Amino acid sequence: MDTETNRAAIEDSWKEALGTEFKSDYMQNLREFLLEAKRSRKIIFPPGSEIFKAFDLCPVPKVRVVILGQDPYHGPNQAHGLSFSVKSGVQTPPSLENIFREIRDDFGEATKTDNVGRSQFPSNRSCLIPWAKQGVLLLNSILTVESGKAGSHKGKGWELFTDKVISYLNERKKNVVFMLWGSYAQAKGKIIDRKHHLVLEAPHPSPLSAHRGFFGCRHFTRANEYLVHKNMTPINWFNVE
Repeated sequence: MDTETNRAAIEDSWKEALGTEFKSDYMQNLREFLLEAKRSRKIIFPPGSEIFKAFDLCPVPKVRVVILGQDPYHGPNQAHGLSFSVKSGVQTPPSLENIFREIRDDFGEATKTDNVGRSQFPSNRSCLIPWAKQGVLLLNSILTVESGKAGSHKGKGWELFTDKVISYLNERKKNVVFMLWGSYAQAKGKIIDRKHHLVLEAPHPSPLSAHRGFFGCRHFTRANEYLVHKNMTPINWFNVE
């Protein structure tokens, strides 16, 4: 999608994997929808150059973990193309605070004895780019949103595109960890072959649902144990910017 609203091309390995999707009718309709939003002077998040940032930072060969979100944050200076992440220096959103809390609790005693003092996440560091660079695809189901209007780009075509992403990873890669939090993500992940991938499911980390099973899910140590078992490097979940 190379339009006035998005001048950034998707990373080469993803372009090869999904290039035909950009020629589809639904993507052409989505392009027109975004152009019309620009003509109407609507504010769309994230900025055009960051819509495909999750893909640009995590090429197909590097993908080891997928964390599936719904749609971008709709407040100023929050969304930058990675699910659950905001730019460094921006106040940590509640769901991400709960993710950090679960990571601390999950690793428990190990963090207390860590010789680099990783038991706490640095203040005002909520950017998950280091996760993406390690092979964590931080994928939202919907890649754009209008300012102040959560879910405003639902049903415009992004869901079809990200279904193709999940399908491609399911069929073409092995031993990927999929973290599916909440009923929306779990429904979207039903196509994943549990024989060839690890699927971890829990309630969403939102303050409205985290206490119903997200806390205590231990997805982060379970993911690392699986990766090590499959002879892959574990993720340093404490590495944030």
